[in-house]
Amino acid sequence: VTFPLDLTKTRLQVQGEAAVQRSGVAAGQTVPYRGMLCTAAGIVQEEGLQKLWQGATPAVYRHIVYSGVRMVVYEHLRDSVLGRAEDDSFPLWKAVVGGMSAGAIGQFFASPADLVKVQMQMEGKRKLEGKPLRFQGVHHAFMKILSEGGIRGLWAGWVPNVQRAALVNMGDLTTYDSVKHFLLLNTPLVDNSLTHSVASCCSGLVAAVLGTPADVVKTRIMNQPRDKQGRGLLYKSSMDCLIQSVQGEGFMSLYKGFIPTWMRMAPWSLVFWLTYEQIRRICGVSSF
Repeated sequence: VTFPLDLTKTRLQVQGEAAVQRSGVAAGQTVPYRGMLCTAAGIVQEEGLQKLWQGATPAVYRHIVYSGVRMVVYEHLRDSVLGRAEDDSFPLWKAVVGGMSAGAIGQFFASPADLVKVQMQMEGKRKLEGKPLRFQGVHHAFMKILSEGGIRGLWAGWVPNVQRAALVNMGDLTTYDSVKHFLLLNTPLVDNSLTHSVASCCSGLVAAVLGTPADVVKTRIMNQPRDKQGRGLLYKSSMDCLIQSVQGEGFMSLYKGFIPTWMRMAPWSLVFWLTYEQIRRICGVSSF
């Protein structure tokens, strides 16, 4: 449901990329600078409605791995390693450590699928710029990246990817867990869908604020052209990308795509947490 917003966000994050302009890679680029609505409308008009879901398949692969790993790791850290109190309270610093660790581990394993998703999302833009398409499908994308860069090529950009996931999960998992148990311990609210909804709305906003800058860096590094050894031609590292973006485009370039990011994260977080809590209840497992 929220994937078109993810595609729009990715396109916005690479618009006006200073490093691309300096390198001359953008020669012949005709796509003008556009905002969120114009970008989404432009994709439909120029590429077709179905292209709003281009890259959705690797996105599903990524979430199966990412969400599966992060939820198991966080709960294990909270209940066994870091240890919460008998009244179910969990100190904020422990929640931060657990959330960031779970997000980083989950994203590391899911990074190859995320790489394919980002590159497939940019295929329509390449076509408009008169460049040849890189992939014929998800399987072809995986095999081409593997043949050109080896196993390491599948993990290209994993450092900013993991950094971004750590920040997003500090906002998502940490905020949801902390807000939910704060409400249960300090208000008349009980452990039901209303409490879950309030906590998930808070987690979606915090995750978008914390994660967008790292998401911009991740997208640009994953989408940059590479040499035969798999080294990026525009950025040496995530810090180099961060510095070039701020120097060439200003600090707010780190928040390109924030609106669609937040518009995606808010309903995604709401649907995910409500569904997750109900599945636990149906399976006879205690509430998260």
